[in-house]
Amino acid sequence: MVFADQELRLISALVVLLGTGLFLALPFVLSIGSVVFLPLVTAIVLTIILSPLADRLALLGLPNFLASFVALITFVVIVALALAAVLRPAVSLFDTMPAMIARIGQHFEALQGSLVWVSRLNEQIAGIVGSEPGQQVVLAGPSMLEELALATPSVVLEVLLTFLMAFFMIESRVRLRRRLLLDRQHFGASLKAARVMRDVQDRVAAYILTVGLINLCVGVIVAFGAWVLGMDAPVMWGGLAALLNFLPYLGPLTMLALVTLFGLGNADVPLVGLIPAAAYLSLHAIESNVVTPTILGARFTMNPVLILLALSYFTWIWGAAGAVLSVPILLTLTALVDHLGRPNVVGFIFGEPLFNANVLELGDEG
Repeated sequence: MVFADQELRLISALVVLLGTGLFLALPFVLSIGSVVFLPLVTAIVLTIILSPLADRLALLGLPNFLASFVALITFVVIVALALAAVLRPAVSLFDTMPAMIARIGQHFEALQGSLVWVSRLNEQIAGIVGSEPGQQVVLAGPSMLEELALATPSVVLEVLLTFLMAFFMIESRVRLRRRLLLDRQHFGASLKAARVMRDVQDRVAAYILTVGLINLCVGVIVAFGAWVLGMDAPVMWGGLAALLNFLPYLGPLTMLALVTLFGLGNADVPLVGLIPAAAYLSLHAIESNVVTPTILGARFTMNPVLILLALSYFTWIWGAAGAVLSVPILLTLTALVDHLGRPNVVGFIFGEPLFNANVLELGDEG
């Protein structure tokens, strides 16, 4: 009995070491092979999200091939309409950017005039220290348009590859389910595989659909508020608020910064320019602390530390695309861990088993 416990603990230690090494090495592998792995992971997430819609369309009598195609096209149309609502007005507002920056500079000059004693104090400190102004050498780099032109072909190729893989994954979902359920040697393993697949699909799809509806309501409220406050292109601000709200923490902060800059750049009085930012901040506080937790409930409530860790982890690997995919990936991994067993890493350090007895018994039954 003692030897069996020691053997189990040794195997658990190897599992912990392998898991830690995989966690540390995975970012470099995924980052170097982003051309392959990013479309693949995105296609898997799209398959999980769009499979329920394809199943509903198949129940209505559409062939599986056509149901998968319609589900994917519906997603593409929704994303295209959302981007068009944001990008088209943004291009026209881009021309007014120099005037807004000049007005913000005037506000800061007025603020600096009221705090002239701070600049005098800095000059006195510089005189005491004896610092001399130095020259900065700025190296010329490629412009933003040149970088965009170089990146466009690869981005288009990755997008096409992503949608192509997503279509074939959605179309083959029925065969995949049948293979996972019928190719198992034990009925318990087949039942467990069916539960894992159903829970992962239901959890991720329900979360995305619910959050999407909440963000749509946020976008409508922001668009109405922008129209009431007399802001240009209220539909753009509503669409931008809805899209950025899919990014936990970073999205609302970005939206708040944009609204603040736009308000200060178009108002004669700084306090008046801060009204849109204050209104958006109030709306986000109500939505994130009252509305979203109440609607989602305990099933979809995730640890904020895990959300920030996933956000920083996948943003580091894949940039903006990783930030968008971080929450669906975290939901998928959470659903898998809930079924396969949550490792007790901290307790394992102090001599406890890595997995509880229920998980081990379930594995023996399978």
